[in-house]
Amino acid sequence: MIRPTRALLPVLLVLLLPVVLTGCDADKNAGGAADSADLDAAARAWDVAPELVYVTDVSGYTVFQQSAGGYDDEFVVAYRSEKGATKFGLFAGRGTMTAENCPEQPLGEVSDKQVTCEHDGDAWYRKAGDSHEYAVPDGDVVIRLIADEDKVDRATLRKAAEAVHRPDDAELAALLPATGGADT
Repeated sequence: MIRPTRALLPVLLVLLLPVVLTGCDADKNAGGAADSADLDAAARAWDVAPELVYVTDVSGYTVFQQSAGGYDDEFVVAYRSEKGATKFGLFAGRGTMTAENCPEQPLGEVSDKQVTCEHDGDAWYRKAGDSHEYAVPDGDVVIRLIADEDKVDRATLRKAAEAVHRPDDAELAALLPATGGADT
């Protein structure tokens, strides 16, 4: 058995690192993004642009069956706790979120209350009345995760914001009605 000397270890690591990292990514994204034809069909059924379809993953919460759809040019899906007692909504629509326009943008259905904004990492934490949300800008799309402040805590919304991503095939299937699919 040939043993590499200490001097060869850095060279071997540099040579093997791309292989190791590629293997890790393949496992992490085994499903990858959803098949574009399936995503396009689902988006058409929901009457939204495919680039607005996002999901999240938070321990203790699952997609509320048959909640996915289009609403006012946005993609919307609800998540509820496994105990069913709490829920939050994910809304993805075109737009931007900046320090200048953050306070002027309404927070969900709360339009008569002042919106406060706090930059938190790559997202904005916003509050108005009894509602709070994380708004995650992604290019020309803003993904909002909104809930009643007394039902879903900030830490849970932050985790949801950090986990926002485009759906893979299994996640897309979970958004579709159990009896039909995107073509219904």
